[in-house]
Amino acid sequence: MEESLKVAAIQFNITYGEIDRNLTKVVAALDRVARQGVKLAVLPEMWSAGYDYKRLARHAAETPRVIEALCRRAAELKLVVVGSLPEQDDGKIYNTAYVIDQGELVGSYRKLHMFSTMGEDRFLSPGDKTLVVSTSVGHLGIAICYDVRFPELFRKMALEGAEIICLPAEWPKPRQEHWRTLLRARAMENQLFIVATNCCGIQSKLDFFGMSLLLSARGEVLAEGGETEAELIATFNYQEMVEYRAQINCSADRRPEVYGILL
Repeated sequence: MEESLKVAAIQFNITYGEIDRNLTKVVAALDRVARQGVKLAVLPEMWSAGYDYKRLARHAAETPRVIEALCRRAAELKLVVVGSLPEQDDGKIYNTAYVIDQGELVGSYRKLHMFSTMGEDRFLSPGDKTLVVSTSVGHLGIAICYDVRFPELFRKMALEGAEIICLPAEWPKPRQEHWRTLLRARAMENQLFIVATNCCGIQSKLDFFGMSLLLSARGEVLAEGGETEAELIATFNYQEMVEYRAQINCSADRRPEVYGILL
């Protein structure tokens, strides 16, 4: 990871089912943040078409084209880009976050935890692997939306060397405080940076509140979105994270022999 890194959360109102319209919006936003020195940009969950369950297979078939377009732009802008899209594989559809490093697809993560409350488990299959990937901006751990309610996942990524957690989301009202509190807790307890990008606006019957967050390793809010479209930018200071971990050495003070080794 660079000593000082500019990061961005691209918060926008996903146009339901309209891939090309959303892609155009994303490319324009990436151009703008790159001009401001951003090196890592995180997009919302399922950003190409939203949770358009009835046409998921059709949208998933378009995902390779979307990734190719994003790779081209990320190469031109020298950006690392993370965001989730529908992926079809062997007759199943996954909610998959892709990590693009300056034009190269370097990793993908299939959402582990299905939000059964809203029927996600009826349309999508869960992944079975975690991801910490080395990139030009550092070691990134990847999670998606509902995953934030499962601290075991974040501790595993921290133990595997994650420095920044990238979390695309579509988190609707009325659970704004859950979103904010859980994200800050994951940053604090693991002493790492978080870029959490939520969408905003209304899709189908759901109202999304935005409130994307850029968090320090102390859990401090470096930037926070409102309920409208925004490109949030903050600077992560790697040395501050190192010094904070040395000051309060939670990793060394763990007692896995008592409560079990996290696999």
